Amino acid sequence: MTRSGHGEKLSYYQLGRTAIFACQADQRFSYCCYIPEGYEENGTRRYPLAVLIHGSTRTVDSLRDQFIDFAEANQCVVLVPLFPCGIGEPGDTHNYKRILYRGIRYDLLVLAMIEEIGELYRLDAEKVLMHGFSGGGQFVHRFFYLHPERLLAVSIGAPGVVTLPNPDKPWWLGTGDLKSIFGRELDLSAMRKVAVQMVIGGDDTETWDVTVAPSSSNWMEGINETGVTRVDRLRSLERAFLSLDIPVRFDVVPGVEHIGHLVHPPVKEFFASALAQRQNL
Repeated sequence: MTRSGHGEKLSYYQLGRTAIFACQADQRFSYCCYIPEGYEENGTRRYPLAVLIHGSTRTVDSLRDQFIDFAEANQCVVLVPLFPCGIGEPGDTHNYKRILYRGIRYDLLVLAMIEEIGELYRLDAEKVLMHGFSGGGQFVHRFFYLHPERLLAVSIGAPGVVTLPNPDKPWWLGTGDLKSIFGRELDLSAMRKVAVQMVIGGDDTETWDVTVAPSSSNWMEGINETGVTRVDRLRSLERAFLSLDIPVRFDVVPGVEHIGHLVHPPVKEFFASALAQRQNL
């Protein structure tokens, strides 16, 4: 007897709001997905993929659920990785934001998760949509530096610390040693082909979790020079992108503080526009 909600090959837990699954490339990390209701196992349609990167609180299931309306309206699969606190160091909350942390390549983990779900679902995932807010915003703009060829659009939401595309500054103040650390250099031509959004609340001006103290594991000389608030720092990143002829859509949501779901409406609009433009090519 088949349980209601099961597919022919996919289980109940792999459809709709999926369970949280361990990543087979490294089972310390996991992910959940949303699969649109109309998904047919035996169909031919290929679905675009939106990758959402959590902030420091790691509320992956609620982040996934906040994009269900977008997923249904655009027939898009959603993937939300989970990078737990305390990997390699008890109490640490920052790990994934740095891309490389204690030998772990978080960018490659995301690519492994994309490949893993690509074996289960029919995805058009050679180029994905990617959004992150706060700590997730830190991750996604650094991922953009390393893998622009894998992105259709990137939405950078309110990062507390930014890495400027500056070859004269070391990682992760700048990008001067990408080649020696990651084996890759900035590909400005590829970056200019990616739709870029920066998004932030107009009242996102608290500094308690923005200013990096010398006692912090995030400390580097010059780490606070991009601005006092998240708005200042995101504007610094925007100026750096524009100076390299990388177009940026900058969205400020009036009256909003540092609350991720309240900046989602322009993110969804931006993603829908990127998908529409791809279909028109």
